[in-house]
Amino acid sequence: MTKRKPKKNSPHSAAGLTEAGHTEMTQAQQHNVLSVGAAVALLAAVCVAPLRAESFTSDSSHHKHKVLKMDEALLTVKNELDSEVVVSWVSQRCYQCLYQRLGVVPAAPSLGQPSSADFVVSTQHEITLELNSSAVSLGHCKVPFHFGEHGNYSLWVKNLPDPSLVNCTIVTDADPVNSYMPILVAFLVFVGLAVVFAIGRVILGLGVVKSILFRISGSMETERLINSELGSPSRAAEPVTDILPSLPNPSKRLRSLDTFRGISLVIMIFVNYGGGRYWFFRHESWNGLTVADLVFPWFVFIMGTSIALSISSLLRTGSTRWSLLRKVVWRSMQLFIIGVFIINPNYCHGPLSWDNLRIPGVLQRLAWSYLVVATLDLLVAKGHLDVLTMDAWWSPALEILLYWPAWLCMLVLEIIWLCLTFLLPVPNCPTGYLGPGGIGDMGLYANCTGGAAAFIDRWLLGENHIYQTPSSRVIYATRMPYDPEGVLGSINSILMAFLGLQAGKIILHYRDLHTSIMSRFLIWGLFLGFLSAVMTKCSADQGFIPVNKNLWSLSYVTTLACFAFVLLVAIYYTVDVKKWWSGAPFYYPGMNSILVYVGHEVFEEYFPFRWHMTNSQSHVEHLTQNLVATSLWVLISYVLYKKKIFWKI
Repeated sequence: MTKRKPKKNSPHSAAGLTEAGHTEMTQAQQHNVLSVGAAVALLAAVCVAPLRAESFTSDSSHHKHKVLKMDEALLTVKNELDSEVVVSWVSQRCYQCLYQRLGVVPAAPSLGQPSSADFVVSTQHEITLELNSSAVSLGHCKVPFHFGEHGNYSLWVKNLPDPSLVNCTIVTDADPVNSYMPILVAFLVFVGLAVVFAIGRVILGLGVVKSILFRISGSMETERLINSELGSPSRAAEPVTDILPSLPNPSKRLRSLDTFRGISLVIMIFVNYGGGRYWFFRHESWNGLTVADLVFPWFVFIMGTSIALSISSLLRTGSTRWSLLRKVVWRSMQLFIIGVFIINPNYCHGPLSWDNLRIPGVLQRLAWSYLVVATLDLLVAKGHLDVLTMDAWWSPALEILLYWPAWLCMLVLEIIWLCLTFLLPVPNCPTGYLGPGGIGDMGLYANCTGGAAAFIDRWLLGENHIYQTPSSRVIYATRMPYDPEGVLGSINSILMAFLGLQAGKIILHYRDLHTSIMSRFLIWGLFLGFLSAVMTKCSADQGFIPVNKNLWSLSYVTTLACFAFVLLVAIYYTVDVKKWWSGAPFYYPGMNSILVYVGHEVFEEYFPFRWHMTNSQSHVEHLTQNLVATSLWVLISYVLYKKKIFWKI
């Protein structure tokens, strides 16, 4: 998810480090509100001066005594040659990229007395160093190496007995820190808390403990506490939090769906707040996947599932399709308008300026996906599922055959996406280009970032109305604006919601046949995984259609939908079938997703979600702050759940 802010360079991350090791400070996105009236109130509250975190500054360190910044290491190149050496580098995550110049090391002043120069290098990914002689344009050597954070290294460049050969050797002068240890510690802490709560639940469920508590309290209030969220909450009055209402019988509401939504939301909050400033908690620069790339498609997927259940429920209770369509259109408009306000950071300083107003955004994409998928379902949804037979020869494909007009519409939309992506002529760019531009593709298409997708956005919306600092800048050094929530990618987000809709159809048609539901989910997951393997050739960059979150490529949708079906099987089995897990704590934010999502975006810069750090270049402090902020929103959602406060638009 992405919004344009002066310090933003990644759709989910709150800060990003360039491959050269320089820091770009960003702020997390602001996207939703529950209602237009509530949105105005929240926006007014945000205009009060908050307690803000300190900004990062970026100045390269060239001396060992200076403190290195996050994801940086010090490299000293020692040159024993009689000619100066030009040092260049390229990230191993940068596909077909030009080398970028790091610096020059002077020639050795005399035999056996090397010259040296210090450079700051990135530790996020493995990089390849290239050393050349500037005098004769002779390549000496290429050295691939993954530097460790805050380590000190020496690269010796020496002549071998054969004067035409050069030896390049990297020596570790000071060991790096283990920057991943905080993640392990945090994981163990949360696992420990989960174990404590599980043990507490078992103890409180024992008859002896119950009787003691009853004698102490002398009232039935103890029973209510025992059966609260240390155990399984009562389902007798579960509320509605989706865009459309849920099933009319609350006892039939699937906890696994709210748990799945909550998992996506909690991860989204964590990566929006910065994810401890680890690269794998930020969006991939171009092709490939990180943790941050998973959550938005899953959120879209589960929205589609909720649409199927909600519309079916409302049709069975007598609502007309026309009345439901009016609600769908109105709610889509609300989402879109709220999204425009939330993603533009200058709403506290007066009226929004049209000159630089960003139009696409996460809520806007959710609005379009919801509008199209809900409309399609209203056209084809069956009001009386009980009359459908499960014994016909075509029943194994009923979720497709019964709704073939909607599938036909989706097929047309995908053909449009393929034709525009691969056949639309883009000025000064190759037709069908899917690359990042910048230094990618050996710098041949520097201004072609995103190909047809970016061209359509610039043509329809204008260059000033799309995201200005895309994640492709991190590794590929692109300079063109590109919006990952642009127009063309919205077609595939509609497909993602539609695949979620099919999961809802499976739940509706097979009802309490748990084995059938899970087997259908697995079949869909296997099929979509096979499609992804064909389109990508099981590679990050060399397939027909690479997995790419910025483009919302077709393979990205099939891959994430595959993961969603498999994950939904696991959650459905443990939560709704076996009831081994109540879904806590993810169940609570899943039940109040709109409120939690909007709240975490709007109040991101306020204490206690953010505070002034003593060391802003420490993964430990960032991880602690981000985990505390995320945990607070889970706690808030739990309190709201207990108070029966739920927010919807």
